[in-house]
Parts: sequence; structure tokens; C-alpha cells
Amino acid sequence: MNPARPAVTPALSSGVRRITLNGAEAPLSALLAEPATTPRAVIVALHGGGLTSGYFDGQAHPSLSLLTLGASRGYTVLALDRPGYGRSAAHLPDGLSLTDQAAMVRAALGAFAARHPTGGGLLLLAHSFGGKLALHLAAGGLCDLRGLDISGCGHRSALLPGQLPFGGGRLRTTRLWGPLRLYPAGTFRHDRVPAAPVPIRESAEVARWPEQFGALASRVRVPVRFTFAEHERSWLHGDDDLADLAAALTGAPRVRTERQPGSGHNISLGLAARTYHLRALDFLGGCLPGLSDLGGSDPGRSDPE
Repeated sequence: MNPARPAVTPALSSGVRRITLNGAEAPLSALLAEPATTPRAVIVALHGGGLTSGYFDGQAHPSLSLLTLGASRGYTVLALDRPGYGRSAAHLPDGLSLTDQAAMVRAALGAFAARHPTGGGLLLLAHSFGGKLALHLAAGGLCDLRGLDISGCGHRSALLPGQLPFGGGRLRTTRLWGPLRLYPAGTFRHDRVPAAPVPIRESAEVARWPEQFGALASRVRVPVRFTFAEHERSWLHGDDDLADLAAALTGAPRVRTERQPGSGHNISLGLAARTYHLRALDFLGGCLPGLSDLGGSDPGRSDPE
């Protein structure tokens, strides 16, 4: 039997550092990148299931890191290890429900805002399961929240129950990620993949998402953009699906739905990462007070690419 490979702490991009926040119930680890001057706003990045905050600081190519790109554009970028991941995993070995994750993240963000300038407010950029948490945070009220940008998360699953991507406590990458040619060489090296066990309470929530989305959608009161990878395999994203998704967010002042060409589910680790991140920054910047989203669409309109 081959011995288990030791845990590896991935390297960080220049200017990115590790911090710990008080999440009340347990400490939350995070990655932080700050601009040289007062930030325009704070982008809070929330990773998907079976991954960590390192998803937003990909090490296979310098162009991948959302943290360094955001800081270079004047934003503070805070990528959290969601409850049940990173430092909190030892305190929460089974993880938390989405409702409890949202409560813990609110506490951590309040502690962060008490010590760091937040500029024009908070912006959420979330991927996959993190998108579900972002919608919970928005629907439940998050102080100074200005907008959401979500990738890899819809409301209609494309998978049967037996095809769900969590197996053996880890993500089945070959099923979910899409064609491997969409990712830089070296992405799947053991010391570069920001993977982690999926907490059991989190995996148990997957089947409940359609019901949860229906209860949350109308309570979101900030602009929202959804992006689906060209080779997305987990979510239905035909034109009718995107129109229905946008129409459910009746309280959001703007809703955009887009597709990212040349990408698989984990867009922020793929060759299309920089293009996606620049579009996300453009959209989120337009959510700040006094600015407008020049590329926005009418509320409820689906703009697939």
C-alpha cells in the first residue's frame, strides 16, 4: 500500500499573506491582499466545495491570482476558508450547514471591518458551493454589501443524485473540472491543487439547494452576476435556465447571466481566469456607490455569451 501523501501548504503569490479571523464559533483562516492606498472596496472571495481559499491564488501561472489582480486594481481581496475548511476544520470536523456558515462568516467579516478600511463596502465573489453561501449572506442581510459575482453555481442541477461530485470526502476533479486542456500545465501537481476534504454536513446540503434557492432568491437586494463555464457540467445553463434563474431574483436591481468561453467549472484556476476576473472586477466596481455598470443588462434579462 502506498503511504498517504503528506499535506502540503501551497505557496502564495507576492503580496498575499495568511491571516486568521474570529468567526465566534471557531477561527477562520484567510488569504489577504491589500492595495497600497485606501481600498475602493473589499472583495470577499468564497471558494467551492472540496477546495480552499487558495483557489483564488492559483500557482500554476502568475495570471491566475484574483488576489494580486484585485489589489493591483485598488481593492482589498479577502479570500476566506469557509467554515469546515482551513483552521476551522479542527474545530468543526463535520462542517456547518449553509445557514450556520453564513452566521459565522458575518461575525468574521464584522471583526475584519473593525480593523481594516473597507472603502465603498463589501463585494462578494463566490464560486460553486461558495455561491450558495453568498446568496445566503445577501438574503439574510450583510452590512455594506454592494454586489455579488457568482461562478459555477446555478439553480438546476445537471447531475443525477449518483453523479454528485463529492466522493470519498473529496472532489472528483475529472468529473467536475471539464477538459484538462483548459487549465495551465502543472495545475494538478499535488503542491498546487488547493483541495481539502468536504465536510459531511456540507455534502448533505447539496440535495436541498433547489428548495433553498427558491426561498433565498427574492430576498437578494443587490446587483448579481452569474457566470457559467462553457464546459460547465454540474448545472443546467441553457437560455431558458438562465432566464428562469434571473427572473427568480425579483428584488435585485440588476441581474446578469453570462458564459465564459474556453473554461471549465473551476474558472479561476483555468486559462480563462484573468479574463473572468477582469469581468468580475468590472461588474463589481459598477456596484459601488456613485458608479454604474456600463456593461450591465436590464433586471431579469439573461445575456448568455
